[in-house]
Amino acid sequence: MYLLTAAIITRVLVNPLSYVFQKKLTGKGMEALWVNFVSFFLLSLLCIIPAMSVEWGNYDQRFWIICTISGIFCALGNGFLVKALSKGDLSIMGPINSYKSIVSMIFGIFLLGEIPGIAGLSGVILIIIGSYFVLDTLPERFSWKLFRRKEIQYRFWAMIFTAIEAIFIKKVIQLSDVTTSFIVWCWFGAVFSLVLLLLFKIDINKHLEKTNKSIFGIFLLQIICVGLMQYTTNYVFDNMDVSYALALFQLSTIVTVILGYLAFNEQKIAMKLLGSVVMIGGSVIILLFG
Repeated sequence: MYLLTAAIITRVLVNPLSYVFQKKLTGKGMEALWVNFVSFFLLSLLCIIPAMSVEWGNYDQRFWIICTISGIFCALGNGFLVKALSKGDLSIMGPINSYKSIVSMIFGIFLLGEIPGIAGLSGVILIIIGSYFVLDTLPERFSWKLFRRKEIQYRFWAMIFTAIEAIFIKKVIQLSDVTTSFIVWCWFGAVFSLVLLLLFKIDINKHLEKTNKSIFGIFLLQIICVGLMQYTTNYVFDNMDVSYALALFQLSTIVTVILGYLAFNEQKIAMKLLGSVVMIGGSVIILLFG
């Protein structure tokens, strides 16, 4: 129980920090898909040593198919996420992620047989109500007009792809273990991120020239946060239902809003914090009664 609590707290703190570093990198002229690829590539290199102790021959074709599907959604989800962060406010992009628990709950019912209880559904509804206060700070307010904004579109695509990815990650964990699932997450994410990089004809040489010591330092901080985020995510997935885990991760919303103000001087923070508190109320309901 103590390890699970520590993993949840770590995940809640490092995920918003990774958003800050990703936004800083794109603000320095780095393409979102390049940031995405470099993150996975460097993490993949770090996984080589622990991968040597894994008995890879024990895994059948089904395992690798699930890893491949997970990698595709992973690369797409993270690519859209970085793109959204490059265009929108951190204090807006973070709270939108609250809808992920609903998407995952739906897919979890059909793919994992995880049936949510009344408390789980009530908590998710409260999270949605909280997001109303956050999104109502935009000029379009809480309406369908929000979907005309590119950053909102990117964020929702990121949320959908990563929510589906979460289901397949859970499958990979069930067929292996937390560490092995983390290794394949890094490797397959790197492969498909490279595919996206080449598909959209991103100038790799140009970005390598731009990557000076200061930018490389931000990259290192970012991959530390991303690595910790994903490893703790896998550990939590291994110990509780995906839909409930993703709802608990919404506790990071308030951290994201505060960092948006501190790092980028984003405005209307009081309204966003109010919405975040309501979302946290939904997460607490899920934690205590789910």
